Amino acid sequence: MPQAESELHFDSPFQLLVAVILSAQCTDKRVNMVTPALYAKFPTPQALSAATFDEVYELVKSVSYPNSKATHLIEMASMLCERFGGEVPSTHEELQQLPGVGRKTANVVMSIVFDKPVIAVDTHVFRVARRIGLSKGSTPLAVEKDLTDNIPAELRPKAHHWLILHGRYVCTARNPKCDKCGLTGCCKEFKKRKV
Repeated sequence: MPQAESELHFDSPFQLLVAVILSAQCTDKRVNMVTPALYAKFPTPQALSAATFDEVYELVKSVSYPNSKATHLIEMASMLCERFGGEVPSTHEELQQLPGVGRKTANVVMSIVFDKPVIAVDTHVFRVARRIGLSKGSTPLAVEKDLTDNIPAELRPKAHHWLILHGRYVCTARNPKCDKCGLTGCCKEFKKRKV
């Protein structure tokens, strides 16, 4: 996958932050269906911070956990305006202060927007890294540490997307497409299945 990049649609750091918050436990495809209307109605943190819950909920109700995500989006936009001058911050510490933003979301934003050498560990990265033997970690943080320790800094942003896309389209959770995988020669899970 030479073009390893996010499948979320966005035109600004703020829009990416909104999309990643919405993507928790939800597909990028669904998020991309919701965000155009959300971006059009609330193009800036200032506009979103002034929104009502009902206005935001109506636009995000088809994503998972729409109640909490609508609340988080409004609170996140308010905090961006109050603490960060309406700009998306660039550090773990600052990003994770924002409602709806955990370590994974912070890492995605830092990697894509600020080109920081971090790896976000979502369910796909967690599964693929463990299956192919890049990590034995039993938590997302442990997997992140293994990947960070063993992937050169300049490759981390691409590696994050490679692992996500591989998990999304090849090394799927229920029925991995091992016959279409170029990593079977080094995959621990494939070797177990073959035996």
